[in-house]
Amino acid sequence: MARRTPCPTFRHRPPDPPQQDGEKAGLSEDAGEEEREEMKKEVDQSVRMMFVALCVSLQAAAAAAAGKADGAQGGGSGGGGGDTISHSVTIVQRLEALLVQGNGSDISLRVETPNADEVKVIQVHSLVLSLQSPVFEELLLSRNSSTLVLKESSDCAAVFDRFIRYLYCGELSLRLEQAIALHKLATKYQVMVLQQGITQYMTQNLARDSPSGHVAGWYEYALQAGDLTLRDSCLLYMAWNLSSVLQSGEWVGISSQLLMTLLQRSDLILQSEMELFAALEAWIIQNEPDGLTAENALRAVRYAMMPPRELFRLQTQSMILARYQESVRDLLYMSYQFHSASPLSMAKYFDVNCSLFVPRNYLSSVWGSPWIINNPTRDDRSTSFQTQLGPSGHDSSKRVTWNALFSPRWLPLTMRSMYTETGAMQPTRVEGGRPRIIITPATSSADFAGVNFQKTVLVMAQQQGNVVVKHVYNFHQSTEENGDFLAEADLYRRTSEYLIDSSLYLHIIVKPMYQTLISTKN
Repeated sequence: MARRTPCPTFRHRPPDPPQQDGEKAGLSEDAGEEEREEMKKEVDQSVRMMFVALCVSLQAAAAAAAGKADGAQGGGSGGGGGDTISHSVTIVQRLEALLVQGNGSDISLRVETPNADEVKVIQVHSLVLSLQSPVFEELLLSRNSSTLVLKESSDCAAVFDRFIRYLYCGELSLRLEQAIALHKLATKYQVMVLQQGITQYMTQNLARDSPSGHVAGWYEYALQAGDLTLRDSCLLYMAWNLSSVLQSGEWVGISSQLLMTLLQRSDLILQSEMELFAALEAWIIQNEPDGLTAENALRAVRYAMMPPRELFRLQTQSMILARYQESVRDLLYMSYQFHSASPLSMAKYFDVNCSLFVPRNYLSSVWGSPWIINNPTRDDRSTSFQTQLGPSGHDSSKRVTWNALFSPRWLPLTMRSMYTETGAMQPTRVEGGRPRIIITPATSSADFAGVNFQKTVLVMAQQQGNVVVKHVYNFHQSTEENGDFLAEADLYRRTSEYLIDSSLYLHIIVKPMYQTLISTKN
């Protein structure tokens, strides 16, 4: 649940009681307070009577529809259960008509926007607003007239009538560009159910197409509003689907804070490090940040993950790199060293665990392969693919062949001793087993010394017509190491959100992680 932000309350000093002849002219302060409390009770009582009158008017509709419930007459006999007659839809319709027509309203909401002439006036019923919002309840108790003036930003004022309709009807229709404004109103007036509902709407529509993009804007808003659920969902979506974000219209408009947050992550999913540098270059050209911001961003690029030929091209053709070359000279020098020597030799003198030498999740065929499994619950499947031994230019000509096995019903490790089937790539299958993937090299080699191969499996899903990354699993040899691989996926259901056209869409990435061999002198 998002943290509640402080809500402004508009208090007005009650007017002084008019001077009258006799005893009223000399009322004490306590007596005046008692009189105001009595007046408040009378107002509350009149409002409640109005609401009761509404309920009575609805009884006619209920009685007319009651005759349609054939089983209601005998519902009380033959057991403890009974029939239910519901006219909630009719009541909602009557409440909406009450709002539209303004019948019996006792308050006028005057919605004003600073520096704008347009004013929106809405006739409402104080009881309905007080029941739905504690902020409205306080504002209405402290008012001194039948008009309540509210100051709202232009985006919130534009959707204020939708917000009020929700308070009456409990439903809301909205578009992507209206989500932030409605979330602001729900937060300000402490309508927590609506606030949670809009947060859920936003997290479920991150992949929806929009002309200029919306995920980065939602992230910035969530950061400001303190909505941790929305903030984390937006950030994870951008990290796991970065290629689509880089190609969107909102990329060059993101803040420097969000830019650095993304650049420092190792779990970014994109085609290559070159794609990231090109997007960063476009951002710097568009925003013209201060020197320190540009230098920090350029130093977050992992130049060692680019082939030497690409590094040469950047140094000769990139205007941004030419401008800030002194700031990244040491990183470029270390990258060239990394490509010219074996990783084992590098590990003796450099900390190869620093981010410069750690690959991100690259979708290039050099680092892995897509794998589409049709009808995944049917039986075991296997595939083979090749990757480059490592990102170093020293290993650019060396390939590793990998064997991958998918089993829809893999036997848990704790139960395997009960069965006689053996073999590294021959899983024992029983009913109730869970999906598993095992990835092993086809052969062993001395070149593997000093290298750990991290396997990453991306699980794709289709959302709002777009294929996006839904889950990321990291392991050494088997997804059994995670214990939660596709734990929530119902692969037997054809409409499962984990299936695209009845198939499981995966992408396997193999990332070489080098081990530092620096000896420490005492």
